[in-house]
Amino acid sequence: MADPYGVPQAGAEAPAMPALRWEEPPEGPVVVLLDQTRLPAEETELVCTDVPALVQAIRTLAVRGAPLLGIAGAYGVALAAVRGFDVAEAAAALSYARPTAVNLAYGVRRAVAAYDEALAAGGTVEKAAAAALAEARAVHAEDARASARMAELGLELLGELLPGGGHRILTHCNTGALVSGGEGTAFAVALAAHRAGELRRLWVDETRPLLQGARLTAYEAARAGMAYTVLPDGAAGSLFAAGEVDAVLIGADRIAADGAVANKVGSYPLAVLARYHHVPFVVVAPTTTLDPETEEGALIEVEQRAGHEVTEISLPHVYVGGAETGVALPVTPPGAQAYNPAFDVTPAELVTAIVTEAGVVSPVTRDALAEVCSTSRFGKSRSGNGMMAE
Repeated sequence: MADPYGVPQAGAEAPAMPALRWEEPPEGPVVVLLDQTRLPAEETELVCTDVPALVQAIRTLAVRGAPLLGIAGAYGVALAAVRGFDVAEAAAALSYARPTAVNLAYGVRRAVAAYDEALAAGGTVEKAAAAALAEARAVHAEDARASARMAELGLELLGELLPGGGHRILTHCNTGALVSGGEGTAFAVALAAHRAGELRRLWVDETRPLLQGARLTAYEAARAGMAYTVLPDGAAGSLFAAGEVDAVLIGADRIAADGAVANKVGSYPLAVLARYHHVPFVVVAPTTTLDPETEEGALIEVEQRAGHEVTEISLPHVYVGGAETGVALPVTPPGAQAYNPAFDVTPAELVTAIVTEAGVVSPVTRDALAEVCSTSRFGKSRSGNGMMAE
């Protein structure tokens, strides 16, 4: 089983449109999103003029991915502040739009703290709003730098774990530029390997039920000219058994203090397979994803999504009679119940290493993670709780 399963495709190395940007048209500032629900068929943007629209975009996964959610949260607070809406109310709505990804609340806290500090220092509401926007831009820039550093450290780690190159990497969900201020997390490492001529094959789990792998990771891999192959999630075991996987690279939405990793559902089975087949299982995530206040993985709140995502195949953007409509094709009997957790939790003992911009943690232990936190952006906190920092 080898390379006939996929063909490299040439193309640009990033989406034609950024995943998220701030714009200031004459009618007022907006947050502009690349609508990821429409990819790969079309690149279409959503324009959010207020926080409810941004919250809806987050919940429907038009904007998604842990690092980008942090950026979106910060810009959402800035949007409310600049447009004169209630900042506290906006912050609350944004923070709980999706519960598992810790980065979302992190970005919100950063922007709110900047806003509050400006007011406390005697600034006007306008100056406080400007401070919130500046903080959102800082969060965005920091994530871009973190992405570049993780790619560098991840590539070095692959060289240590798998000397000689020719890596066959299996990934799950989507972790590229669509989820980041830079080139991503786990995907950025694979992309660095591709650019170095060390990537033989990127195996892309389709990632049921919403196909973030088949729709989004494949989209990014194709644009970058990477050799990639999409597979059903359930086919991963046969790849391992055939010796076709050299390493697993995934991202994370929250990492507890004990090193347990919450990521898109389906990640935990990959970790079990990797351990059985003696394949490195590597998590790539910025320090903003580390959550020292959640003591262990069992305490991570796992988002439960609507059952229809499992019981139906949704075709949301179909044109009928000149009008756009949504079509859902049932794949189960009427009334079937569905179990649809968005994430699962992988215990630390199954994780070979966690790559952050502050360094590589291996073996993954509570003490090692605490040390990374102490030397990273966790060092001090605008929110005053010692958890997240500038």
